[in-house]
Amino acid sequence: MTELKKVLESTMKIRFHDCDPFNHLNNSRYLDYIMTARGDQLTDHYNFDIYKLAREQGVGWVIAQTQIAYISPALLMEEVVIETRLLAYSERSLHLEAFMWNKNKSHLKAVLWARFVHYNLRTQKSHSHDESLMNFFSQIVNPLSHETAFEERIKSLKTMPQI
Repeated sequence: MTELKKVLESTMKIRFHDCDPFNHLNNSRYLDYIMTARGDQLTDHYNFDIYKLAREQGVGWVIAQTQIAYISPALLMEEVVIETRLLAYSERSLHLEAFMWNKNKSHLKAVLWARFVHYNLRTQKSHSHDESLMNFFSQIVNPLSHETAFEERIKSLKTMPQI
């Protein structure tokens, strides 16, 4: 069995309609860029189509909690690299970490932690992951080396040489 990549990345360009008057990516749009990248990454790297799953099985994930740190601005027409990984999973939830970098990954733009709850679209209630999903998550999970709070994670990232 081939080992699946645990850290996925893709490139996006910051567009005019997503920027504020200072040509910075609007704070609310960071989440959109990251979620779009993650959805594309899941399809491209794992052939895991969350939209098809919603259509055919009536299940998906809703965001229950987000934490984001804006480190440096993403600028109009800048190419950014969005890197994502699954930090943890449980019977009913997923914990995602995402980084937005400049093109050569020398400057961190933002860090996002998001918790998703598995959701049954037909019953409109949270839903347990089935065995196949739990197996899939076990293959792609990439936890931190030790448990940490979001603020501690940001502080440790800021001390890294490339940031």
